[in-house]
Amino acid sequence: MTTENVDVLIIGAGPSGSMAASMVNKNGFKVKVVEKTQFPRFVIGESLLTRCMDHFEEAGVLDAIKEKGFQVKNGATFLKGENRCDFNFSEQYTKGSEWTWQVPRDEFDKVIADKVESMGVDIEYQTTVTDIQFNGSNSTTTVLDKNGKEKKIEAKFIIDSSGYGRVIPKLLNLSTPSSMPARSTLFAQFKDVNRPHNSDRNRIVVVAHDPQIWIWIIPFSNGNTSVGFVGNPEFLNKYEGNLEEKYRALIADEPLISERFKNVELKFDPVHIEGYSVAVKKLYGKGFVLTGNSTEFLDPIFSSGVTFATESGIIAGKLVSKKLKGETIDWDNEYVKPITQGIETFRTYIKAWYDGTLHQIFFSDQIDKTIKNKICSVLAGYVWDKSNPFVTRHQQSVKNLANFLSKKQTSK
Repeated sequence: MTTENVDVLIIGAGPSGSMAASMVNKNGFKVKVVEKTQFPRFVIGESLLTRCMDHFEEAGVLDAIKEKGFQVKNGATFLKGENRCDFNFSEQYTKGSEWTWQVPRDEFDKVIADKVESMGVDIEYQTTVTDIQFNGSNSTTTVLDKNGKEKKIEAKFIIDSSGYGRVIPKLLNLSTPSSMPARSTLFAQFKDVNRPHNSDRNRIVVVAHDPQIWIWIIPFSNGNTSVGFVGNPEFLNKYEGNLEEKYRALIADEPLISERFKNVELKFDPVHIEGYSVAVKKLYGKGFVLTGNSTEFLDPIFSSGVTFATESGIIAGKLVSKKLKGETIDWDNEYVKPITQGIETFRTYIKAWYDGTLHQIFFSDQIDKTIKNKICSVLAGYVWDKSNPFVTRHQQSVKNLANFLSKKQTSK
């Protein structure tokens, strides 16, 4: 059995692993990425937030992404019956990018990984981690390559960016149930021949279909559009037939989208995912740190997944590099605290969406524009801007605003 020696081993070549790899590589350390699949590969999470643009620029991959001509996203629209709420990133409170992209993730992830690989990072695809043994901060990882050949990789540190694969959480029994209720997603992509020629093509559209069910509509520059239903697991039970029959019945039951997607060609069979919210007992340990979906995934509403992946990847890559340079790292304050803050901020907004609090805020005609702009910054991914009270006091700010609007509506 052969043995390879590196400074840092990264598990997973998605956005989080690629960001981390770029940071470690920039600091002059030998980094190797092992990826279980072969890119391009399909994955969900197609609508980005503008905070990601800062990460892409810092990692040196922004220009490579721009060259691909992905669909520009400059905001988000929420629909409920005849009510409409628009958030424009150009009006957000936090200073930052005013646009980002909506992307087919198979192509998008490959662009980033290829760019990082061109920087000198070794990425080995179709390689599965089967075992990890730690000796202090050092580790020996056993992997199986695409030819079924086993080898060992010795590293001074491991960054686990394996996403739903959750390699280290599974090996070290770190997984724990999420505080979020179990929900299901049913989604596919259409050849969007009836796409409207208005501003909605430049943003994600979220439809409040039912008190506990919502729909995403994400247009791509290739003419396809991703459409997904998210809600309580029981929402599929009232429809008969196979997944496509259930999916098309759901489409037919929503007046806001039924004509647009009626009898339109599907690009692949609908996919059903259930119970996707997960959490872990800790984000780091001696010799490793978890990033992206290896840490915690909340819910697809507000499209926070890739933002947490890139944010955590950037921070982890920097901290690991500092540690290898001999600097003392306070993992709790420098990593756990900011990542947890972002997660808890989004958790507040996700819960407020499902309990109807955000519906009351979004679809009110009484909301002050400056307050709406602060909420827009949260929806753009700037959940680390401590000058924004809708970040630092997220629970109380959302609750107080909803109560204020309710009283104002009652007094009209």
